[in-house]
Amino acid sequence: MDIKPILATLTRHRVSALLITLEIALACAVLCNALFMAVSRIDLIGLDSGVDEASLATLSLNDCEGCKPADINGRWLDLLRRQPGVQAAGVVNSLPFAQRAGAAGVTLDPEGKRFGGVPHFYTFDPGAIQALGLVPVQGRAFTAADYQPVENFLPANAQVWITRDFAEHLWPGENPLGREFWMSTFHLTVAGIVDHFAVPNPGRSEGGVAAAQWSVIVPVATDAQSGTYVVRADPRDLPGIVQTAVAAAPTLVPEAILNREYSTTLAELRHRYFTQDRAMTRLLLGVCLAMLLVTALGIVGLASFWVQQRTRQIGIRRALGATRRQVVAYFQTENLLLSAAGIVLGMLLAYAGNQVLMHYFETARLPLLYLPLGAIALFVLGQAAVIGPALRAATVPPIVATRGQ
Repeated sequence: MDIKPILATLTRHRVSALLITLEIALACAVLCNALFMAVSRIDLIGLDSGVDEASLATLSLNDCEGCKPADINGRWLDLLRRQPGVQAAGVVNSLPFAQRAGAAGVTLDPEGKRFGGVPHFYTFDPGAIQALGLVPVQGRAFTAADYQPVENFLPANAQVWITRDFAEHLWPGENPLGREFWMSTFHLTVAGIVDHFAVPNPGRSEGGVAAAQWSVIVPVATDAQSGTYVVRADPRDLPGIVQTAVAAAPTLVPEAILNREYSTTLAELRHRYFTQDRAMTRLLLGVCLAMLLVTALGIVGLASFWVQQRTRQIGIRRALGATRRQVVAYFQTENLLLSAAGIVLGMLLAYAGNQVLMHYFETARLPLLYLPLGAIALFVLGQAAVIGPALRAATVPPIVATRGQ
């Protein structure tokens, strides 16, 4: 179809054509960024924590001044291990979706010149490793000699496991086993790699979503720390075990305060952690649908107005031999041109908007894939929205051309 007559018509309706073009551009910019943010949050909500959450629970104490780790740990672990159904229990500093306890920057040299990022350091005793079911996919298991006392935070020289994501970040494409890195004066050597183990605050730690699996697992002696415990049991028994431990806490450790918020199953911690993300995902998807609806209504309204305004012109075209299919194609082509102009402008706005979001809200860079996806969605929406008014225009009879001005 010759587009010159269509362009000539659009130049006579500059304001309305400009408005619908800007509406499509805004819809494209918002749709691309909102859809990307929604998909990113959906991916985050589905994050693999690296453990069997349904079989795990944690119990946490606060404000235990003067408590001796050997004494507190002995009482708690004895209570937990005596519960029917308990398979393993141990001492930890934190767990995925629990309180952040050990995030710290690392370097690839002892002088601290080659910064390697900010992972989360998990300190686990032998019982915790067993309870969590952690097994390296590369490297070796921890030996009894690896579980050492800590010096303020970590053992001075530790054999550690790191996640595959963090290993790839530190040494892209290289074998990480045996490699060394440092956290302040603490010297760490990679003894093994685990596929997945999420940080306590995935998506909200330094490094954002990309650092959600940046974990370092450090073996420590059972009495090197106290106050947070992990227990593994059959999922059917787990709620009862937690209730029993919570009820026994005031008598078992009267000198400490039980942190009830973080004394629950890991599945519950995960559910709570992602509450805001689920709400935000629904909001973003709602924004996408609202923008598509508003754009569709704008296209329908403008096309209907133009059909009504051009009724006599359509009649003349019909009288000159234009078929109904040609009339429909005319309006579809007109919409295609407006959509193309709006989408080109919208892609530029989407990129600019993403730069603003990256600067002020530390979001990830918008993948280029979302630009053609947004374009296709708006092209399809435009053609679907204009079909109704176009079909009505095709029903205008040729006799309309004979009516007076």
